Amino acid sequence: MPSSIPQTSAPTALSGYRRGDGRIGCRAHLLVLNATGLTDRIARRIAAAVPGTVLTSYPYGMGVLGPDADAARRALRGLANHPNTGAVLLLSADRSRLDEVAEALDPARPFEALALDSADHDALRLTALGTAAAMRLRRAASRQARDAVTPAALCVALECGLSDPTSGIAANPLIGHVADRIVDAGGTVILGETLEWLGVEDQLARRARTPEIARRITEAVTRREALAVANGVDLLGLNPNRRNIEEGLTTIEEKASGSVAKSGSRPIEGVLDYAEAPPRPGLWLMDGPSYTPESVTGMVAAGAQVALFSTGSGNSYASALCPTLKISANARTVAALDTQIDIDASALMGGQDAAAMAGPVLDEIAAVFGGALTWGEVTDEGNEVISRYGEAL
Repeated sequence: MPSSIPQTSAPTALSGYRRGDGRIGCRAHLLVLNATGLTDRIARRIAAAVPGTVLTSYPYGMGVLGPDADAARRALRGLANHPNTGAVLLLSADRSRLDEVAEALDPARPFEALALDSADHDALRLTALGTAAAMRLRRAASRQARDAVTPAALCVALECGLSDPTSGIAANPLIGHVADRIVDAGGTVILGETLEWLGVEDQLARRARTPEIARRITEAVTRREALAVANGVDLLGLNPNRRNIEEGLTTIEEKASGSVAKSGSRPIEGVLDYAEAPPRPGLWLMDGPSYTPESVTGMVAAGAQVALFSTGSGNSYASALCPTLKISANARTVAALDTQIDIDASALMGGQDAAAMAGPVLDEIAAVFGGALTWGEVTDEGNEVISRYGEAL
């Protein structure tokens, strides 16, 4: 079981892998990145044959259009070039898809790219070629060494899932204190789930660095709400969902007021598109879906090396590339989910100060950068789910 976090000071340094583009990773994964549905099974066979491999598979084809195609391209490039990716094997049915991902890669990162025509469209032959390539790349990734870096290198994703009142009262404000300290140290924080700004968008807008950013915040929320209305969706029962309601969260506005507490109190630098990398440090919002797998993947593709994920009832999802630290302030959940919750914040419900616990959470992040595994990594719950935005040809 996770123990209550000891009261220690925040770290002044981290260790991580320096990438050619200047970013820092906390892992040196071999990523098998499959870019088309026709090669999905090939990618899965390769990943299963090479221990220590992370698999991400985009199960669609080349007929994705417009903003949907743009989002997929950003996500695939972002995952391939992720700071936690030590080497990457790209797979695709079509060589043009390989080229548009490979051209964005950090040239210092080991990679190989294989399309079906590399094996005369023989799936088993491509599996054999890909397995040999993955083994070479896995060995290359294993030889990478960590260096000392400062907290300014941090890029952290903020997420919540299956929230309850303890999330808004305790766990999310704790994450907010951590977010403030990361931003103050020169690091980067990303908050997603646009629909969960509904009802508090004006509060977020008041923290915007410029009037234009404030306008983008309110427009993003209005667009998501209008999308629900246009499709006849009653948010009650969808967001908050049935479990949220059973646990005591009755409206989206009530849920949102607790959710945005994760963002802390610092100025908002801008609103990112799905999977868009922040152009500079600070606190950023990402206009993205509220469904956890898609939301987290968008922030990971944007470059987050670690995720802080609060939950009230428990949520097993974790990123495959980005170690995901689960935080709960619900003592019952912490006791029941002893191989899911990484950080026990239940003492906050008994009056412990959230600001005082922020330093120890940063220490947990430092431990992850040093190689400590999260429960999501130990139990192999990791996945990536790239969101879709429209019809395909």
